[in-house]
Amino acid sequence: MILITGSAGFIGSAIAAFLNRQGRADLVLCDTLGTGEKWQNLVGLKFAEIIAPSELFAALATRRDIETVIHMGACSATTETDADYLLANNTQFSSRLCRWSLENGARFIYASSAATYGDGALGFSDDPELTFKLKPLNAYGFSKWLFDCEVVKNRWHEQVCGLRFFNVFGPNEYHKESMASVVYRAFPLAAREGRVRLFESYREGIPHGEQRRDFVYIDDSLAVIDYLLKRPSVHGIFNVGSGIAHSFNELARGVFAGLGIAGRIEYFPMPEELRDRYQYYTVADLSRLTAAGFARLPDRFEEHVARYVREYLRPGLKQWQDGKREGG
Repeated sequence: MILITGSAGFIGSAIAAFLNRQGRADLVLCDTLGTGEKWQNLVGLKFAEIIAPSELFAALATRRDIETVIHMGACSATTETDADYLLANNTQFSSRLCRWSLENGARFIYASSAATYGDGALGFSDDPELTFKLKPLNAYGFSKWLFDCEVVKNRWHEQVCGLRFFNVFGPNEYHKESMASVVYRAFPLAAREGRVRLFESYREGIPHGEQRRDFVYIDDSLAVIDYLLKRPSVHGIFNVGSGIAHSFNELARGVFAGLGIAGRIEYFPMPEELRDRYQYYTVADLSRLTAAGFARLPDRFEEHVARYVREYLRPGLKQWQDGKREGG
């Protein structure tokens, strides 16, 4: 059996669907569904059961059939200011689940974040020894960093896998609202009016829209997870990205390509509260992942953006125009 936490979320539901396609239905799903539409990400999936996070550890106390834990559950809002809430959900829950996995011989793969790197002043190496020196810019990154520190301090990274996801985008992210990818959030205006609005730059030498991030399509992220699932002897904390930084201007062009329009880009002031905490450049150092045997995937960023728009967002255009989300 495979336990997937955060299973109704963006990456978690993609993992469950991916495992279904491989013939695995022996999945125990764990998530809080609430009153929103996140439950729709579970429609069509095959799984054994679903458990609420509040009931998980009571259930695990009597189970011995979990062979792998894929821990994607977390509060992923980089704007969340309740640090106690983040510590409880992202740090302490992760620590408890990791300890259970190690004590019960289950492979443990968990989601960390590129937010742990802060402004990138120390680079983006996932060398575990550099973990303690990182300085996250927000409480979310701090909560993820604290757990990474615990993993390294206890040398759990020699037994588990941590995944520092960079900017993942793709289907099933609609429920993330303001935390959804820039592709998703840019689509409605691009579809209605043929324009994309991007933040102005406040750093000398970086033109508007040339702020760069390592954007990675969900399928490429799944390829990394699949690689690790098939190689239980591989352990460590690994970056999950493309290894290439692309500009927001390039992203906008990909959105326009998916819509089949020329389009235009507009720039607007960045909120003052973000200016001191904004990442102008991120890129995943994939050297340790490739050293572990993973073959780097080709750079198809604009193609992936266009495909996402064309195959997933554009078909739901009428729903967008009616004020509803896209369907998948």
